[in-house]
Amino acid sequence: MRLSRPIFLLISLALAFPVNASTGDRLPEFQACVADCIAITCQPSPPRLPLYLTALFWDCTQECDYQCQRSITFERIADNKPVLQFHGKWPFKRLLGIQEPASVLFSILNFVPHYLAFHELQKRLPPDDARANFFLRKYYLLVTVTGMNAWIWSSVFHCRDFVLTERLDYFSAGLTILSGFYFAVVRNFRLDRQEMEMPRVIFTIACCFAYCCHVFYLSFIKFSYSYNIIANVIIGLCQNVLWIYYSVSNYFFPSEIYSKRREAWTLWPLWNVILLTFAMCLELFDFPPWMDAIDAHSLWHAATILPSFWWYMWMTKDAAREAVVKHKD
Repeated sequence: MRLSRPIFLLISLALAFPVNASTGDRLPEFQACVADCIAITCQPSPPRLPLYLTALFWDCTQECDYQCQRSITFERIADNKPVLQFHGKWPFKRLLGIQEPASVLFSILNFVPHYLAFHELQKRLPPDDARANFFLRKYYLLVTVTGMNAWIWSSVFHCRDFVLTERLDYFSAGLTILSGFYFAVVRNFRLDRQEMEMPRVIFTIACCFAYCCHVFYLSFIKFSYSYNIIANVIIGLCQNVLWIYYSVSNYFFPSEIYSKRREAWTLWPLWNVILLTFAMCLELFDFPPWMDAIDAHSLWHAATILPSFWWYMWMTKDAAREAVVKHKD
């Protein structure tokens, strides 16, 4: 969902970004386990790992790290000690080499509504249909495309946490938040109209320039988690304010263009903001994973799936109404 994704990313980026070390990393028994495993197993020549592990770029050293995480965690549970994080993550049980299976599954499921909405909007507003020839159409599609892109890289990142996959996930997250803000401004202030061409061009250039500067700074100057969080929080909050404004203004003060009739579906963006504000509490109360797979972060992924469908139900209605109005013009 275009609305859920910004809220989700604001919280997940703030609370779930990787850190250089965790309490588990500093355990002497863990460090000794990894050192012994590498010395015995990986030297002088490492063994060949199963294909499903090498396909996801696991090597002998990383395998030792994973196995030691699991063995230390089992020992702590047996001794009634709390489960600890390693490298900023809970010691999840892998599935076919996938580091965080539940988060991957829910990321894939979050991709589905964006994908379905993209095709539904194209079907309802085909480019060869005169009703679809209005500027706002491409902004609806932009929302779905950036959403699909973000959840693809979220899935990849949760499969394997590397510097590259982390960057792609974060940059896609930033893009989807900025594009959501961009769409909210265009939709609320009707920058899609022909008479608003100059403000639309200026605003588009400003957003593109800001995103390029953001990526350049994080890539070539300093990858600052705090800066990345602050930038996304500011843009995401602005977007949510705009959608609250949309719902309030369209429901309580309907335009004559739409026959001045109050329509309940115009409140859906507001309800989604409220719903996902409550759902984000899942990230605020982190806990060791259930069944070695499901933690608060993965549940937060799960909590955004159904609201995504609801969001695109609103978008489809809004697109259809705007197309009818444009056709009458």
